[in-house]
Amino acid sequence: MRLAQRVAIVGAGTGGTMVANRLARRMAKDLNSGSLEVMVFSDTSSHFYQPGFLYVALGLKEPDEIKRPVTQSFLPGVRVVFDAVTGIDVKRSMVHTAHDNFSYDYLVLATGSHPDMEALPGFSQGAYSFYTLPEAIRLRQALLQFQKGKLLMIVGVPHKCPVAPLEFMLMFEQQLRQRGYRETVQLQYTYPLGRLHSLEAMAGWAESVFAERNIESEVFFNPETIDAENRIVYTLEGEEASYDLLVGIPPHRGAPLIRQSGLGDSDGWLPTDRFTLRYKGADNVYVLGDATDLPISKAGSTAHYQSDVVVRNLMLQLSGQAPMPLYDGKVFCFVEGGLTQATHITFDYHHPPVPSSPTEMVHWFKEAFNQLYWSSLRGLI
Repeated sequence: MRLAQRVAIVGAGTGGTMVANRLARRMAKDLNSGSLEVMVFSDTSSHFYQPGFLYVALGLKEPDEIKRPVTQSFLPGVRVVFDAVTGIDVKRSMVHTAHDNFSYDYLVLATGSHPDMEALPGFSQGAYSFYTLPEAIRLRQALLQFQKGKLLMIVGVPHKCPVAPLEFMLMFEQQLRQRGYRETVQLQYTYPLGRLHSLEAMAGWAESVFAERNIESEVFFNPETIDAENRIVYTLEGEEASYDLLVGIPPHRGAPLIRQSGLGDSDGWLPTDRFTLRYKGADNVYVLGDATDLPISKAGSTAHYQSDVVVRNLMLQLSGQAPMPLYDGKVFCFVEGGLTQATHITFDYHHPPVPSSPTEMVHWFKEAFNQLYWSSLRGLI
């Protein structure tokens, strides 16, 4: 018979790892006494710093620089179960895996978001991407050989790390200048909405920077199919665009597990209270990171801020108190403006972002954070 209160965390990405480590740090006495168990389910043995995929694609990082063993990411006392979760029963407070079943007192769903490479017909045959490591490596080889022609970027929504497509265009544009091929390469960025980014302030910033760097752009561009053989993208608006190299951001969906368990909407996003981060459907379940249906960016910093709220509310409930509405929608993002300069934005439910002019200092702050990420995972930052 299990005597300890068990907090089960499904997902060992940024959000799940931070919750586990923050909880282990703040409730070390309970962990050591055996009155609390923190259990994390992971279906992979490696943890990737996912923003690093962009740097791998551009040849600025090697794959080994952005990954570590999952076992190195957790504090002592956290129990990691390496098994694929096959189902979640919130009514019975059970997690089912491929090889066992586990009960829980509290559950944290940190199941993330995943690129849907099959959402757009012809995408996997005609486009390159950088939202998984294999795709980033494949794109890297294509970019190294690309010296002449038209690079077209298409963007599906929603997708995580919303500023990454803008960063890619600005960073690759500067690489072309360094390599001496800028005059022979046409760059065109497209976006499905009526502006260049879902955030109005970022759209205005991008429009200005693109104009300075001769990057063409088109809005209300919603790809319907890709003709990989003839290198043409056809849109829902009845237009078409040719390309020599197509870089695409596939739309993202919630984890298949969520849909299979009947917990989320048709795209796999979990209904989440925007202030407490509790799952709308069970008082002992929390959601954070990309998995939520909240109207905020799916970014690593989102999970960072949310992890603190989830842990504080778990501690309240573990002690018999009611959770508090602590989350204000805060997000912070660094934005590369090229290879040597960057800006940053911060915003929440009530305050839009205000990007500033990119500087070299902010670029180095971002470089430093890329390295500090592993410390933040352990709840030290």
